Amino acid sequence: MARTNLAMETEFPPPTEQPNVFPLSWRQGTAKMEEIWAASRREVWDPAALSWDTFDPDSYTWEEREAIAYWWTLLSVFDASAPPVFANAFIKTYEDHEEDAVRRCFFSVTQDEQNHEQMCGLAITKLLGYDDPLTYEPKTDLGMAAQRNAKWLYFNGGRYWEGYKQAVPKYPLAVLFSSFLMGEIAAATIFHQMAEGAREPVFQEAFTNIGRDEGRHMAICMSLMERDYPKLAVEDRSLITKQIRAGYLFLSAVLFEPPEDFWDLPPDFIDVQRRCEAVARDAGFHVPEYEAKKENWRQAILNLKGVLDKFDIPFPAIPEVGITGEEINDVEMEDIIPVF
Repeated sequence: MARTNLAMETEFPPPTEQPNVFPLSWRQGTAKMEEIWAASRREVWDPAALSWDTFDPDSYTWEEREAIAYWWTLLSVFDASAPPVFANAFIKTYEDHEEDAVRRCFFSVTQDEQNHEQMCGLAITKLLGYDDPLTYEPKTDLGMAAQRNAKWLYFNGGRYWEGYKQAVPKYPLAVLFSSFLMGEIAAATIFHQMAEGAREPVFQEAFTNIGRDEGRHMAICMSLMERDYPKLAVEDRSLITKQIRAGYLFLSAVLFEPPEDFWDLPPDFIDVQRRCEAVARDAGFHVPEYEAKKENWRQAILNLKGVLDKFDIPFPAIPEVGITGEEINDVEMEDIIPVF
Protein backbone atom coordinates (compact mmCIF):
# COMPACT_ATOMS: atom_id res chain seq x y z
CA MET A 1 0.00 0.00 0.00
CA ALA A 2 1.44 3.34 -1.03
CA ARG A 3 2.29 5.82 1.73
CA THR A 4 0.24 9.03 1.69
CA ASN A 5 2.50 12.07 1.31
CA LEU A 6 0.57 14.67 3.31
CA ALA A 7 3.21 17.33 2.78
CA MET A 8 2.25 17.42 -0.88
CA GLU A 9 -1.41 18.05 -0.01
CA THR A 10 -1.49 20.48 2.93
CA GLU A 11 0.56 23.47 4.06
CA PHE A 12 0.81 22.23 7.68
CA PRO A 13 0.73 18.70 9.13
CA PRO A 14 -2.30 17.46 11.07
CA PRO A 15 -2.11 17.35 14.90
CA THR A 16 -0.16 14.41 16.34
CA GLU A 17 -2.45 11.81 17.87
CA GLN A 18 -2.01 11.77 21.64
CA PRO A 19 -0.60 10.51 23.97
CA ASN A 20 2.73 10.98 22.23
CA VAL A 21 6.06 12.46 23.26
CA PHE A 22 5.74 14.88 20.28
CA PRO A 23 5.35 17.77 19.81
CA LEU A 24 7.84 18.96 22.43
CA SER A 25 7.86 22.21 24.35
CA TRP A 26 9.73 23.53 27.39
CA ARG A 27 6.83 24.95 29.37
CA GLN A 28 7.69 26.44 32.75
CA GLY A 29 5.37 26.69 35.73
CA THR A 30 6.27 25.24 39.14
CA ALA A 31 9.26 27.11 40.56
CA LYS A 32 9.70 24.56 43.35
CA MET A 33 10.47 21.87 40.76
CA GLU A 34 13.39 23.96 39.45
CA GLU A 35 14.80 24.16 42.98
CA ILE A 36 14.49 20.38 43.43
CA TRP A 37 16.16 19.73 40.08
CA ALA A 38 19.07 22.00 41.01
CA ALA A 39 19.47 20.14 44.33
CA SER A 40 19.48 16.79 42.53
CA ARG A 41 22.41 17.95 40.38
CA ARG A 42 24.40 19.09 43.41
CA GLU A 43 23.76 15.89 45.34
CA VAL A 44 24.55 13.22 42.74
CA TRP A 45 26.53 10.32 44.22
CA ASP A 46 28.03 7.04 43.05
CA PRO A 47 27.53 3.89 45.19
CA ALA A 48 30.75 2.35 43.83
CA ALA A 49 32.74 5.41 44.98
CA LEU A 50 31.81 5.06 48.67
CA SER A 51 34.45 3.99 51.21
CA TRP A 52 34.28 0.28 50.41
CA ASP A 53 38.01 0.02 51.20
CA THR A 54 37.10 0.35 54.89
CA PHE A 55 34.63 -2.55 54.74
CA ASP A 56 35.86 -6.04 55.61
CA PRO A 57 33.11 -8.69 55.31
CA ASP A 58 35.44 -11.27 56.90
CA SER A 59 35.25 -9.36 60.19
CA TYR A 60 31.69 -10.69 60.54
CA THR A 61 30.47 -14.21 61.16
CA TRP A 62 28.57 -15.89 58.33
CA GLU A 63 25.34 -15.58 60.28
CA GLU A 64 25.92 -11.83 60.62
CA ARG A 65 26.81 -11.50 56.94
CA GLU A 66 23.67 -13.37 55.88
CA ALA A 67 21.47 -11.40 58.28
CA ILE A 68 22.72 -8.03 57.02
CA ALA A 69 22.52 -9.23 53.40
CA TYR A 70 18.91 -10.24 54.09
CA TRP A 71 18.05 -6.65 55.02
CA TRP A 72 19.61 -5.35 51.80
CA THR A 73 17.72 -8.03 49.87
CA LEU A 74 14.49 -6.93 51.53
CA LEU A 75 15.20 -3.36 50.43
CA SER A 76 16.06 -4.54 46.92
CA VAL A 77 12.55 -5.97 46.49
CA PHE A 78 11.41 -2.34 46.39
CA ASP A 79 14.48 -0.55 45.06
CA ALA A 80 14.97 -3.00 42.17
CA SER A 81 11.47 -2.15 40.94
CA ALA A 82 11.89 1.61 41.42
CA PRO A 83 14.08 2.36 38.35
CA PRO A 84 11.61 0.80 35.85
CA VAL A 85 8.68 2.28 37.80
CA PHE A 86 10.09 5.76 37.37
CA ALA A 87 11.34 5.11 33.86
CA ASN A 88 7.68 4.45 32.98
CA ALA A 89 6.60 7.57 34.85
CA PHE A 90 9.37 9.60 33.18
CA ILE A 91 8.04 8.58 29.75
CA LYS A 92 4.54 9.52 30.92
CA THR A 93 5.71 13.05 31.79
CA TYR A 94 6.66 13.45 28.11
CA GLU A 95 3.47 11.89 26.78
CA ASP A 96 1.43 14.15 29.09
CA HIS A 97 3.49 17.17 27.96
CA GLU A 98 4.35 18.04 31.53
CA GLU A 99 6.32 21.10 32.54
CA ASP A 100 9.99 20.91 31.61
CA ALA A 101 11.10 20.93 35.27
CA VAL A 102 8.66 18.12 36.15
CA ARG A 103 10.18 15.95 33.42
CA ARG A 104 13.67 16.66 34.70
CA CYS A 105 12.67 15.91 38.30
CA PHE A 106 11.28 12.52 37.31
CA PHE A 107 14.50 11.83 35.45
CA SER A 108 16.40 12.62 38.65
CA VAL A 109 14.26 10.19 40.65
CA THR A 110 14.95 7.45 38.08
CA GLN A 111 18.67 8.08 38.48
CA ASP A 112 18.44 8.15 42.29
CA GLU A 113 16.55 4.87 42.41
CA GLN A 114 19.09 3.28 40.09
CA ASN A 115 21.75 4.30 42.64
CA HIS A 116 19.72 2.74 45.45
CA GLU A 117 19.38 -0.49 43.48
CA GLN A 118 23.12 -0.54 42.82
CA MET A 119 23.81 0.03 46.51
CA CYS A 120 21.70 -3.02 47.38
CA GLY A 121 23.59 -5.11 44.83
CA LEU A 122 27.03 -3.99 46.02
CA ALA A 123 26.21 -4.64 49.68
CA ILE A 124 24.73 -8.08 49.00
CA THR A 125 27.57 -9.14 46.70
CA LYS A 126 30.30 -8.07 49.12
CA LEU A 127 28.58 -9.66 52.12
CA LEU A 128 27.78 -12.98 50.47
CA GLY A 129 30.62 -13.14 47.99
CA TYR A 130 27.92 -13.87 45.42
CA ASP A 131 25.76 -11.66 43.21
CA ASP A 132 22.32 -13.29 43.55
CA PRO A 133 20.73 -13.76 46.98
CA LEU A 134 18.11 -16.18 45.63
CA THR A 135 20.56 -18.70 44.12
CA TYR A 136 23.31 -18.20 46.72
CA GLU A 137 24.04 -21.28 48.88
CA PRO A 138 23.50 -20.24 52.55
CA LYS A 139 26.18 -21.09 55.10
CA THR A 140 23.94 -21.08 58.21
CA ASP A 141 20.47 -22.18 59.27
CA LEU A 142 19.42 -18.54 59.65
CA GLY A 143 20.73 -17.85 56.16
CA MET A 144 18.60 -20.66 54.75
CA ALA A 145 15.48 -19.31 56.47
CA ALA A 146 16.31 -15.76 55.34
CA GLN A 147 16.68 -16.91 51.73
CA ARG A 148 13.24 -18.54 51.83
CA ASN A 149 11.85 -15.24 53.14
CA ALA A 150 13.55 -13.41 50.27
CA LYS A 151 12.07 -15.74 47.66
CA TRP A 152 8.58 -15.11 49.00
CA LEU A 153 9.18 -11.34 49.05
CA TYR A 154 10.24 -11.37 45.41
CA PHE A 155 7.23 -13.49 44.48
CA ASN A 156 4.86 -11.02 46.13
CA GLY A 157 6.59 -7.97 44.66
CA GLY A 158 6.37 -9.37 41.16
CA ARG A 159 2.59 -9.62 41.39
CA TYR A 160 2.02 -5.88 41.31
CA TRP A 161 4.20 -5.01 38.28
CA GLU A 162 1.58 -5.82 35.63
CA GLY A 163 -1.00 -3.76 37.50
CA TYR A 164 1.35 -0.81 37.67
CA LYS A 165 2.05 -0.91 33.92
CA GLN A 166 -1.67 -0.93 33.19
CA ALA A 167 -2.33 1.93 35.61
CA VAL A 168 0.31 4.35 34.30
CA PRO A 169 -1.60 5.38 31.12
CA LYS A 170 -4.91 5.72 32.97
CA TYR A 171 -4.15 8.04 35.89
CA PRO A 172 -2.54 11.44 36.42
CA LEU A 173 0.84 11.54 38.13
CA ALA A 174 -0.61 13.03 41.31
CA VAL A 175 -2.86 9.97 41.67
CA LEU A 176 -0.20 7.43 40.72
CA PHE A 177 2.21 8.73 43.33
CA SER A 178 -0.19 9.51 46.17
CA SER A 179 1.00 6.56 48.27
CA PHE A 180 4.61 7.23 47.30
CA LEU A 181 4.73 10.37 49.49
CA MET A 182 3.87 8.43 52.63
CA GLY A 183 6.64 5.95 51.89
CA GLU A 184 9.15 8.74 51.26
CA ILE A 185 8.36 10.42 54.58
CA ALA A 186 8.85 7.18 56.50
CA ALA A 187 11.87 6.07 54.45
CA ALA A 188 13.72 9.35 54.91
CA THR A 189 13.32 9.04 58.67
CA ILE A 190 14.39 5.38 58.84
CA PHE A 191 17.44 5.87 56.61
CA HIS A 192 18.64 8.80 58.69
CA GLN A 193 18.25 6.67 61.82
CA MET A 194 20.20 3.84 60.19
CA ALA A 195 22.96 6.24 59.15
CA GLU A 196 23.29 7.53 62.70
CA GLY A 197 23.44 4.01 64.16
CA ALA A 198 25.61 2.28 61.54
CA ARG A 199 29.06 1.08 62.60
CA GLU A 200 30.47 0.82 59.08
CA PRO A 201 31.46 4.12 57.37
CA VAL A 202 30.30 2.84 53.98
CA PHE A 203 26.80 2.16 55.32
CA GLN A 204 26.72 5.53 57.10
CA GLU A 205 27.52 7.23 53.79
CA ALA A 206 25.00 5.18 51.85
CA PHE A 207 22.12 5.78 54.24
CA THR A 208 22.89 9.49 54.48
CA ASN A 209 22.78 9.77 50.70
CA ILE A 210 19.66 7.62 50.32
CA GLY A 211 17.83 9.55 53.05
CA ARG A 212 18.70 12.85 51.34
CA ASP A 213 17.41 11.47 48.02
CA GLU A 214 14.14 10.42 49.65
CA GLY A 215 13.69 13.92 51.03
CA ARG A 216 13.93 15.36 47.50
CA HIS A 217 11.45 12.79 46.20
CA MET A 218 9.08 13.80 48.98
CA ALA A 219 9.35 17.43 47.85
CA ILE A 220 8.52 16.44 44.26
CA CYS A 221 5.36 14.65 45.42
CA MET A 222 4.33 17.61 47.58
CA SER A 223 4.77 20.01 44.67
CA LEU A 224 2.62 17.82 42.41
CA MET A 225 -0.06 17.52 45.08
CA GLU A 226 -0.21 21.25 45.73
CA ARG A 227 -0.45 21.91 42.00
CA ASP A 228 -2.95 19.21 41.02
CA TYR A 229 -5.06 18.21 44.03
CA PRO A 230 -7.28 21.31 44.07
CA LYS A 231 -8.62 20.34 40.62
CA LEU A 232 -8.92 16.56 41.12
CA ALA A 233 -12.00 14.76 39.82
CA VAL A 234 -14.24 13.18 42.46
CA GLU A 235 -13.46 9.64 41.27
CA ASP A 236 -9.73 10.34 41.58
CA ARG A 237 -10.18 11.45 45.19
CA SER A 238 -11.71 8.11 46.15
CA LEU A 239 -8.94 6.27 44.32
CA ILE A 240 -6.32 8.20 46.29
CA THR A 241 -7.98 7.12 49.54
CA LYS A 242 -7.68 3.49 48.45
CA GLN A 243 -4.12 4.06 47.24
CA ILE A 244 -3.01 5.36 50.62
CA ARG A 245 -4.27 2.18 52.28
CA ALA A 246 -2.65 0.06 49.57
CA GLY A 247 0.60 1.98 49.96
CA TYR A 248 0.67 1.29 53.68
CA LEU A 249 0.07 -2.42 53.13
CA PHE A 250 2.67 -2.70 50.38
CA LEU A 251 5.46 -0.54 51.81
CA SER A 252 5.11 -1.94 55.33
CA ALA A 253 7.11 -4.95 54.17
CA VAL A 254 10.27 -2.84 54.20
CA LEU A 255 9.35 0.07 56.48
CA PHE A 256 7.53 -1.91 59.17
CA GLU A 257 6.39 -5.55 58.85
CA PRO A 258 4.30 -7.07 56.03
CA PRO A 259 0.63 -7.50 57.00
CA GLU A 260 -0.14 -11.21 56.86
CA ASP A 261 -3.62 -10.76 55.39
CA PHE A 262 -2.20 -8.92 52.37
CA TRP A 263 1.18 -10.51 51.65
CA ASP A 264 1.28 -14.21 50.77
CA LEU A 265 3.96 -15.38 53.22
CA PRO A 266 4.84 -18.51 55.26
CA PRO A 267 3.70 -18.49 58.92
CA ASP A 268 7.21 -18.08 60.34
CA PHE A 269 8.15 -15.18 58.04
CA ILE A 270 7.95 -12.44 60.69
CA ASP A 271 9.86 -14.54 63.21
CA VAL A 272 12.69 -15.16 60.72
CA GLN A 273 12.84 -11.47 59.80
CA ARG A 274 13.00 -10.40 63.44
CA ARG A 275 15.80 -12.91 64.09
CA CYS A 276 17.75 -11.52 61.14
CA GLU A 277 17.25 -7.97 62.36
CA ALA A 278 18.41 -8.86 65.86
CA VAL A 279 21.61 -10.49 64.56
CA ALA A 280 22.27 -7.53 62.25
CA ARG A 281 21.65 -5.07 65.08
CA ASP A 282 24.08 -6.88 67.39
CA ALA A 283 26.68 -6.77 64.59
CA GLY A 284 26.47 -2.97 64.40
CA PHE A 285 24.03 -2.70 61.49
CA HIS A 286 21.33 -0.50 62.98
CA VAL A 287 17.85 -1.66 62.01
CA PRO A 288 15.24 0.26 64.07
CA GLU A 289 13.33 -1.81 66.64
CA TYR A 290 9.67 -2.72 66.11
CA GLU A 291 8.25 0.18 68.16
CA ALA A 292 10.53 2.72 66.46
CA LYS A 293 9.43 1.53 63.01
CA LYS A 294 5.79 1.68 64.08
CA GLU A 295 6.18 5.25 65.34
CA ASN A 296 7.96 6.27 62.11
CA TRP A 297 5.00 4.97 60.13
CA ARG A 298 2.49 6.67 62.41
CA GLN A 299 4.19 10.04 62.05
CA ALA A 300 4.52 9.64 58.28
CA ILE A 301 0.82 8.80 57.99
CA LEU A 302 -0.19 11.75 60.16
CA ASN A 303 1.95 14.08 58.06
CA LEU A 304 0.32 12.79 54.89
CA LYS A 305 -3.13 13.07 56.46
CA GLY A 306 -2.41 16.73 57.17
CA VAL A 307 -1.70 17.25 53.47
CA LEU A 308 -4.80 15.41 52.22
CA ASP A 309 -7.07 17.12 54.74
CA LYS A 310 -6.26 20.45 53.08
CA PHE A 311 -7.76 19.12 49.86
CA ASP A 312 -10.80 17.37 51.41
CA ILE A 313 -9.57 13.93 50.36
CA PRO A 314 -10.90 11.22 52.73
CA PHE A 315 -8.14 9.43 54.62
CA PRO A 316 -8.24 5.66 55.08
CA ALA A 317 -8.16 3.94 58.45
CA ILE A 318 -4.71 2.53 59.29
CA PRO A 319 -5.59 0.57 62.45
CA GLU A 320 -2.15 -1.09 62.60
CA VAL A 321 -0.68 2.20 63.83
CA GLY A 322 -3.77 3.63 65.53
CA ILE A 323 -5.07 5.89 62.72
CA THR A 324 -8.84 6.11 62.26
CA GLY A 325 -10.55 6.99 58.98
CA GLU A 326 -12.51 5.51 56.08
CA GLU A 327 -12.53 1.71 56.12
CA ILE A 328 -10.91 0.14 53.04
CA ASN A 329 -11.33 -3.65 52.92
CA ASP A 330 -11.01 -4.62 49.24
CA VAL A 331 -7.34 -4.04 48.43
CA GLU A 332 -5.74 -6.78 46.33
CA MET A 333 -2.05 -7.00 45.38
CA GLU A 334 -2.81 -7.22 41.66
CA ASP A 335 -4.95 -4.05 41.75
CA ILE A 336 -2.64 -1.62 43.53
CA ILE A 337 -0.29 0.92 41.98
CA PRO A 338 2.05 1.87 44.84
CA VAL A 339 5.69 2.70 44.21
CA PHE A 340 8.78 3.14 46.33
